[in-house]
Parts: sequence; structure tokens; C-alpha cells
Amino acid sequence: MDTKAKLLLAEDDENLGLLLKEYLIAKGFDTDLFGDGELAYAGFRKSEYNICVLDIMMPKKDGISLARDIRLINQNIPIIFLSAKNLKEDVLEGFRTGADDYITKPFSMEELIFRIEAILRRTSQDSNKAGGSDQSLFKLGRFTFDPRKQVLTNEEKEEQVKLTTKESELLRLLCNNANNVLERNFALKTIWIDDNYFNARSMDVYITKLRKHLKEEPAVEIINVHGKGYKLIV
Repeated sequence: MDTKAKLLLAEDDENLGLLLKEYLIAKGFDTDLFGDGELAYAGFRKSEYNICVLDIMMPKKDGISLARDIRLINQNIPIIFLSAKNLKEDVLEGFRTGADDYITKPFSMEELIFRIEAILRRTSQDSNKAGGSDQSLFKLGRFTFDPRKQVLTNEEKEEQVKLTTKESELLRLLCNNANNVLERNFALKTIWIDDNYFNARSMDVYITKLRKHLKEEPAVEIINVHGKGYKLIV
């Protein structure tokens, strides 16, 4: 990476935390380590970060609560969870807060770096994109969707909803494939990088959120195509 990304690392295991911090710094990340959720939240409020890596099980404030609080300050900052294998429901709840990825312990340092760099690459491309092959605006019945601003506007009520990065990326894929099937694996690998179980469940959560956002427009529907994926009917 050309410039150092600033990374917040929250991990209560002192040995693992120090090991991760040293490795991340060696790989070019400006890394701040915090030993519990409250310290991490205080640190987040004092500095600007490009990405957060949060352990789920932490004292004082767990990773999911921390992610939720971080989202109140910065809705779009990428968040990666570090989780134990038996915490499926916690991870799914974490995805509902808008988390971008999870890594199951034990994990390889190389995998962590790959996930971080892939997410930063994608979010950087999104923020720098000036249109490209995508439309700048999509018309969805009474709604207008601006993928660059991540805003869904109800033109009749003059109401706006600020979408999360994941919601916006998924809706943009659906819009680019409107009235055609958006293959599930393609969406997972494009947005989540990996088509594993947790990411698939996470995508289901975001599809449900998008349906709620669009429920006031009967002419627009997101349907399941069994064994294939989703279709945005416009």
C-alpha cells in the first residue's frame, strides 16, 4: 500500500494482541492495540482509523457492543471480527451491526493481512469511483438510489436513508443486474471475498434489510431464486 493505513486492534489476550500488533506494524499498518472494549472505544473517539479489527469476547465491552458504538460515530469504517468457532450467533449479530468480515480463531497472520488489504482495496475503490460502468443514480419506483453517497431517497416523502457500505454494495449489484439473477456466489465473492457459511448468512441479513428499506414501493421487489441467488424486480 502506498500510504499507511491506521488500524485499531482490540484484543484482550495480551500475548496474541502484542503478536498481532508487531506483525501488522511489520506489514506497514499503523496499529493501535487496546486490551478491552472500553479502552478501544475511547481510543476510537480520539483518533481517526481506516479499519478496526475487534475480538468478540472482551471484558468491559464486548466486540459486538463496541462495533455498534463505533457505527454510531462512523457508519462506514470497515470492521473485522476475530471470533471463536462456537460463537455463530454472536458473529451473525455482529454482521447485523454492519461488520465486513470475520476470522475464526486460530487463524494465520497471512489470512488476516489478506482480508484487511482486500477490504481496504475495495473500500478505497468505492470511495474513488467516479461512475465507471455503474450508473451514478438508479431509479427504483418512488425511490432513487445514489451508490456513491450510499443514500436511498423516497422521492414522494422526501425522506432519505443512509445505507451502510454493505447495504449499498449489495443494492448496487442488484441494480446493475436488475430483472436478472444476481448469482449468490458472485455477490459473496465480490462483496465479502469469501463464500463461506458466515458470509452467506450475513448476506441474507442484508437482503432482509434492503427489503425493509424498499417495502413502500410495491413495484420493486427482491426475490429469492432457489439454488441461484436473488433478483431485483423493477
